[in-house]
Amino acid sequence: MATSQDGRELNAPVSFDNTQVAFQYKSGRDLFLAWLIFSMTKHPVLMKLLTRAVKLFLALRLPIKPIIKATVFKLFCGGESRAEYQKVIASLRKAHIGTILDYAVEGSADEASFKKTEAELIRITAEAKHNPDIPCTCLKVTAVAPFTLLERVSAGKSLTRDQSIQWEAAKARLDRICAAAHDSEKPIYIDAEESWIQPAVDAAVEEMMARYNTQRAIVYTTLQMYRWDRLDYLGRLIEDARRGGYRLGIKVVRGAYMEQERERAREMGYPSPINPTQEATHRDYNAAIEMIMDNVEVVEICLGTHNEYSCKLMAHLMAERNLPNDHPHVTFSQLYGMSDNISFNLSRAGYNVSKYLPYGPVEATLPY
Repeated sequence: MATSQDGRELNAPVSFDNTQVAFQYKSGRDLFLAWLIFSMTKHPVLMKLLTRAVKLFLALRLPIKPIIKATVFKLFCGGESRAEYQKVIASLRKAHIGTILDYAVEGSADEASFKKTEAELIRITAEAKHNPDIPCTCLKVTAVAPFTLLERVSAGKSLTRDQSIQWEAAKARLDRICAAAHDSEKPIYIDAEESWIQPAVDAAVEEMMARYNTQRAIVYTTLQMYRWDRLDYLGRLIEDARRGGYRLGIKVVRGAYMEQERERAREMGYPSPINPTQEATHRDYNAAIEMIMDNVEVVEICLGTHNEYSCKLMAHLMAERNLPNDHPHVTFSQLYGMSDNISFNLSRAGYNVSKYLPYGPVEATLPY
């Protein structure tokens, strides 16, 4: 029996306790490295000091890059080049786990950077087309559009002529990337971002879903369920998809910007968009899963979580509805380097599983 955050019990047809399955492809050295790094993360002061030191050493051009690459970068990232990340993809393939390639270079606010990112995303989309081990790709809209412009559009402010041209160019870039995903017949997950730029992201992604999801979900939006308004938004998306005759692609996560969301709301004097408690976020996340499963004929879901109960709940709901473990509308996903007990045991049980695999230059992936 698995007991939920709200006290419910359910019969889960999968267990995450088999460590032999979880770590069968890890060497003793890899396991020690993971243990060491995760142990260090329990000490916030130490982590802040180390982070500052790394940034300083890199700024001073000290030869620290090989150390970073052999430790934390190795644990969480796929490499700097295609040749390097292909080795990780091959390793995950042995366990029948797919790879979501994440070009983790943080975009800057210039046109040349946006064009470079667009070209790279289209390249890996083409690579995914011919590689069954890359079931989908992913994108942050801020990698192809200026943050300040997304903020202005989200606030409903009027745009200058130059800003209007910028916005149309950004939407055209997004459209070309989504068109490439449609051509490859592989989905693209578009990440959620800060709440004060999310309305612009939502509007653009909804347009892409209506355009490219007529046969299956190619374009996925992402819901951060630590936001108290996302359940209602999910309901509206389902209604729109049914009315528009297209498939809805949803990646469900808990959220990534809690501290800055609350801090900005406090500083600017508006209600925080974040749920008041962790329990409320668990409740909304699991309610979203149930809502999606009640509409699984029109919604395709990526369950992006490291929460064991939420994964067991999904497995329970699938069994309850007599859906096969490998139902094409349901995928589980975790970050590379984390929650291998979930990923590998789900895969062994026959579920669709993928790992989010960031790649790119060591210096550029430091924010990740």
